[in-house]
This record gives sequence, C-alpha cells and structure tokens, in this order.
Amino acid sequence: MMRFSRVHFSLLALGAFTLGACRETALLPISSEEGPHPALPAPVKSVIPTTNVATARGWASGAKPTSPAGAKVTAFAAGLEHPRWIYVLPNGDLLVAETNAPPKPEDHKGAKGWLMKQFMKKAGSAGPSANRLTLLRDSDHDGKADVRTVFASGLSSPLGMALVGPNLYVADTDAVVRIPYVDGDTVARGPGAKLVDLPAGPINHHWTKNIIASPDGTKLYAAIGSNSNAGENGADAEVERAAIWEIDIKTGAHRVFASGLRNPCGLAWEPQTGTLWTSVNERDELGSDLPPDYLTSVHDGDFYGFPYSYFGHHVDARAKPPRPDLVAKALTPDYALGPHTASLGLAFADKGTPVGYARGMYVGQHGSWNRRPLSGYKVIFVPFADGKPKGAPVDVLTGFLSSAGEAYGRPVGVAVDKGGDLFVADDVGNTVWRVAAAPVSAAR
Repeated sequence: MMRFSRVHFSLLALGAFTLGACRETALLPISSEEGPHPALPAPVKSVIPTTNVATARGWASGAKPTSPAGAKVTAFAAGLEHPRWIYVLPNGDLLVAETNAPPKPEDHKGAKGWLMKQFMKKAGSAGPSANRLTLLRDSDHDGKADVRTVFASGLSSPLGMALVGPNLYVADTDAVVRIPYVDGDTVARGPGAKLVDLPAGPINHHWTKNIIASPDGTKLYAAIGSNSNAGENGADAEVERAAIWEIDIKTGAHRVFASGLRNPCGLAWEPQTGTLWTSVNERDELGSDLPPDYLTSVHDGDFYGFPYSYFGHHVDARAKPPRPDLVAKALTPDYALGPHTASLGLAFADKGTPVGYARGMYVGQHGSWNRRPLSGYKVIFVPFADGKPKGAPVDVLTGFLSSAGEAYGRPVGVAVDKGGDLFVADDVGNTVWRVAAAPVSAAR
C-alpha cells in the first residue's frame, strides 16, 4: 500500500483546491452588490472553497497606479517593507506602519492551513514583520518624502495609530501602547508603555488592530477582528472579538461598544453627525458572490450578526449552535462594498480632495482570494450627503492588477492630509502613493 507524506498529501490537496477553484465563478457583477440594497444570491455550498490568488509581482521601475482626470499619482516614498497603515501628524509628517502578521501557531492548521499559507506567500503576505513605524517628511514640499527615519521599532505587528495631546497611541496586535510625542519628533522618545491588552494568542486569526480617538480625546475606539472565518473555533475563541471596543484613555478600562462585526478595520468619524463609521471584511467560503464587505455607522450596543448571519438577517448555517434570537437582533449595514473586496482602509474627506469630490469616504480595497474573477485591488470613493452614503462608488486609484491577474500592488491604509491630498499604503508595491490635484498641463 502506498504511503503519503504530509507534503504528498498537501500537494494532492493543492490539486483538489485548484480543481475546485475552477468549478465556481461569480454570476453577479460587483456593481449589483454595492450600495444600500445589494442583490444577494443563495450561498454556494462546497467542500472546496474557490481559491483565486493574484500573484504578488511588484511595480516595474517608473510604473504606478492610474488616477482619474484632474489628479496625479506619485510615489511619495518607495522601498518600504510591507507598509499597511498611514497616520498623518498635525505638522504633515506621515507615520507608516511597516508590519505583517505575528506568529500564530494554532491558526490555519492541517492540510488546508498549509495550503492557505502557500496562498499567503503567493499574495505577498507571508514574510516576517518589520514591527516598526517609519516617519516620512516632505521638507521641501515637492510631493516626495526627503526625510525618512525609524520612528519606533521593536513593536508587535503594529497597525492603528492615534495622537491625543502629548501621546501617540499605537495598536499592536496584542496591546495598545502609549509613546510620548512632541511636534516635530522624528524618533520616539523611549519605548511605549502599555495602556491595555488586546485579544491575541496562538490563533489570532485577524491580527490587525486599528484605533481612532474620540473627538474630545477622552476615549479610543479599537477595531478587533474575529478569531475565525465563521465561528468554527468556538465561542471561547471569540470573547470580545469581532467587535469595536471603547477604551478609557486615562485608565485603559474598556468595554465592547459594538459587536457582530466579523473583521472591522478602517475607522473614521463623519463630522456632520459626529458618528463613527467602520469598514468591515465579511466571511469567506460561501461562493464568489457572497457576502459583500460593507461600510456602516456604528453606535453603542449595535450588533451586526457575526457569526450567525450576514448583511442583516441572512443566516449562515455554518454557525453552531444556531442563534435565531441574535439573527433577529442583527442590524443591516449601511452600504455594501462588493464581495471579497477586502475593504480595509477608511478615511473621510470633506474638502480639497484631489479628484474634486465634495464629501465622502475613501476606501482601500486590498483585494480578493475567494472570488473568481478577482475583486477589489483599488481605492474607491463613496460620496456622502446628510451624513450618509449617497450614490455609487467612484474609482480613485486603479491599475494594481496586470492583464494576467498578477498584482503590481495591493492598497491597504488610506489617509488624507489638511490640504486634501490622499495617501495610500501599498503593501505589495512597498510604496506610499500620493494622489493630489494635477497641474493643468500635467499628465497622469
């Protein structure tokens, strides 16, 4: 009898995944699953999920994404190491989180887990984490950073940042830390002091943690993803996860502010209403058309269904045991962003935007692995009116994919400076892009 090693089994399983990926494809256009009333088909049930990964290629010398008429995109800083998030300091300096996943030995175990790790490598997301914040400064105002320093190192897969008074708060994967800051600093004044622990551990399925400060500076709000795709690791693994926390900035005391959010990532305040908004990555393995990621307002006590339902009351039969009482409680998100787009970055802009939009949210869409054809891989703008999304999303930065489906780059974090310029962290292209109003004679 032939005996198979783990490698042999994994190769056979890889072949099965590849064959499975060919059997299922999207039947609906992305546009049908954007906006407040998306068309949601029945889920696709299959043992083998669709896998369609864009191979990370990187940008050729001089190449760049495509911006719309009236805007010009330039490389503000290149040669970074997996930049995922951006924070604009009051003086115009940028802090960039160069980061990747921490060790999580209990996540993605077995043959399927081995395969997922191979797909992560193919997508350019499996390298070690630089674990640092890099400061970028454009001192001569030519649209490119001419000062680059390591602001803080030795962090633990950092992502979100928020400046409150004399302190910069940084969301590591396992804690929020506080670093003293004085305007103009290019290097941190000592190591960070821990404010509060965040859920992590040996699974830590969604490792990125984001934070935003309340307008009055008394609280932080932390976006914390689930510890599974659809609750398969059990309720204990999900304690205080798939949620947004409210954290007292003086004491570190925290409570769950909103829940049932599979993987909230971007956080932004809508200034007209003073409401907190978040971008949420929904679950996988229900087919290429399900479910859409979304943008939604969040209020104290809101529940959005994870893991029992998606986009309101659409039941996910994989969640065990079923909870019809919680399904009935689930809110419907405000605005769908298309299935598997991996909508991560979020930034509000209300004036001076480089492409002329009056008010709305920029969204960085990192791109799909569980959809055929690919979705995301671009930055979009969602127009707002009277504190709510209004109208169809508009493409702002595209061209991240080759005609063969390879990824030149993958946009993640987005940020807007005081002048309205847009900055985009591209973790495959290892670049921070700047999108600004183009001179009348300038070509894109």
